[in-house]
Amino acid sequence: MEKTCTNVWNSCLQIIKDNIPAQSFKTWFEPIKALRMEGSVLTIQVPSLFFYEWLEEHYVQLLRKTIKKQLGDEGRLEYNIVVEQSSASKPYTTNMPSNGNGAESKHQSMPIPISINKDIKNPFVIPGLKKLNVDPQLNRQYTFENFVEGDCNRLARSAGYAVAAKPGGTSFNPLMIYGGVGLGKTHLAQAIGNEIKRSLPDKLVLYVSCEKFTQQFVDALKHNNINDFVNFYQAIDVLIMDDVHNFAGKEKTQDFFFHIFNHLHQSGKQLIITSDKAPKDLAGLEERLLSRFKWGLSADLQIPDLETRMAILKNKTYQDGIELSDDVIEYVAHNIDNNVRELEGAMVSLLAQSTLNRKEIDLNLAKQMLKNFVKNSSKEISMEYIQNLV
Repeated sequence: MEKTCTNVWNSCLQIIKDNIPAQSFKTWFEPIKALRMEGSVLTIQVPSLFFYEWLEEHYVQLLRKTIKKQLGDEGRLEYNIVVEQSSASKPYTTNMPSNGNGAESKHQSMPIPISINKDIKNPFVIPGLKKLNVDPQLNRQYTFENFVEGDCNRLARSAGYAVAAKPGGTSFNPLMIYGGVGLGKTHLAQAIGNEIKRSLPDKLVLYVSCEKFTQQFVDALKHNNINDFVNFYQAIDVLIMDDVHNFAGKEKTQDFFFHIFNHLHQSGKQLIITSDKAPKDLAGLEERLLSRFKWGLSADLQIPDLETRMAILKNKTYQDGIELSDDVIEYVAHNIDNNVRELEGAMVSLLAQSTLNRKEIDLNLAKQMLKNFVKNSSKEISMEYIQNLV
């Protein structure tokens, strides 16, 4: 029987099917089409560049052995890749043949056809939209105007301004913002996104938490539409990924995020990521992912000093239309020095106490409230306290 490209590839699929899980076969091999046979070279078409990278990284040995079995030692496999075009990219052609062992073939060049897909499924909006219209998932309250600057955050805030003015066009790509709980990482990251949407409304900006991304990835695997999931994220112009430390231990999710990260970075798109630790201290993440986190700028947010904490409280009360005396603000700022979230929480509790009990906010009320609000509130130094301590 004459060896046609379809016959050869079907024979290859039979061998591959016996060597990998059924779900993996359905996801990574069923969408492939056999295009042509030229001598001992079989050309197959894969849906995307990401698809090609995944095959070459995870199934290269299996493909090489299968092709050799069907076409002999001279057998080679070449790829024809359909590249999904985002709204911001221009048509292009490139050569992407492979000899089945992970190395590029130097024998032939094949231009990649461009397929413009305007029906990418968007996990954040109602399905069926003809145009990729992304809800950025941003909180409009998080802006640069209400992010108080101090020595503790000056570098990160300045870098955020630069990124917002020219997303993808600075050396701060990716911009990694890290620091402890409640120090303003999410606020600053979303402030960058809000500023970009204000000044460059045509940019596709998306804020997503690591947990949300993982949940969407699992759903995509479950419903066998992983390509739509990847294509959607590869079309984003500014991706803000919150709490990347939660990727720890999730190897498959890390794998997909790695390829999405690479595609966006190489396409000149902006990445902003937040974490509770510096890249060098993150455990449970692949080394290749950590190395990419270090490509741009890593800026830390530290615990604000007393003056900055007072400025944050004054800004909070001004936004709420409330006037407080300086001694109350200083007392609260002096006693709560852990993080900004706890500081603002104490102020909310103080306002609630005042409203419910119909009392004016003074120093006595602040002392009474803080006694129950903060475990480690500073104690009054007295002779009795010193004797007990000794």
